[in-house]
Amino acid sequence: MANEEKKDFNAMLHDSKDMPKVQIVTDPGTIKKYGGDRMYFAPPMEYDRAMRRVPEGKLATITDIRAYFARANGADFTEPITAGIFVSIAAWACFQRGEDETPYWRTLKAGGELNPKYPGGIETQRERLEAEGHIVVQRGRRNIRYYVKDYEGALYSFENRN
Repeated sequence: MANEEKKDFNAMLHDSKDMPKVQIVTDPGTIKKYGGDRMYFAPPMEYDRAMRRVPEGKLATITDIRAYFARANGADFTEPITAGIFVSIAAWACFQRGEDETPYWRTLKAGGELNPKYPGGIETQRERLEAEGHIVVQRGRRNIRYYVKDYEGALYSFENRN
């Protein structure tokens, strides 16, 4: 996102537009890629609520959240583009509030990767994760990325929880 200081992320967080909804997709490539034709669209606030459920010491990936939403709403998959945008909106809304914290730093990209689009970028997310006992490792020489080591062992299960 750009110009974060000029945006009202809390207003964006509470703007559900026409979501939640399930849409039937007809593109064969999309159906093949995601394993079905029922695509769920979750509003930004649902991502915030899911991110708040992840307790200290646990982690989630955007992929995990999307899979949970799809299962919980009778869909084959959750729309991936808005998922990434809405997770960032939840993070920036938390940053702008300064209170009533959403622990966004516990939500990782696929494969346990840190999210450079969060407030404070990689460095802030890394500090918060390491303070909770996670080990962050660097990968790559030119295209350097950061990941939580053995993140799979710390994944939060969204199933059977309120």
